[in-house]
Amino acid sequence: MLKAVATRVRRGFWSVAGVLLFVLSVAAVQARQSPSTDGVASSITLAELPPQGRETYAQIRTGGPFAHAKDGTVFGNRERLLPANQRGYYREYTVRTPGLRDRGARRIVCGGSRPRVPDACYYTSDHYASFREIVE
Repeated sequence: MLKAVATRVRRGFWSVAGVLLFVLSVAAVQARQSPSTDGVASSITLAELPPQGRETYAQIRTGGPFAHAKDGTVFGNRERLLPANQRGYYREYTVRTPGLRDRGARRIVCGGSRPRVPDACYYTSDHYASFREIVE
């Protein structure tokens, strides 16, 4: 009889542990997929940007010229990592990566109604998977 009770207790423990593990994994997936109102993990100073990033930032402030046709086009923020704003608020710019022939993964995304004087700019080195706000 005591052995049967111990077996039921063990089964109950593992059932509860399994349910808890499932709930925690679902919560982790939802947290990763939920839109963030402030998905910017940290900031980066202008001096910390790679030289090509500083060059792109200076081009943004002067209105170009830009090397790629996509530079200055609307960034949709589909990842929802940047603060929510109306469509057309954000624009993206390529940060050249030495040794690559294509645009690479590095970008600066700026928001505001005046492209040369943005409200805020963000740097991503991993093609929109994360952003760091650029501070001067």
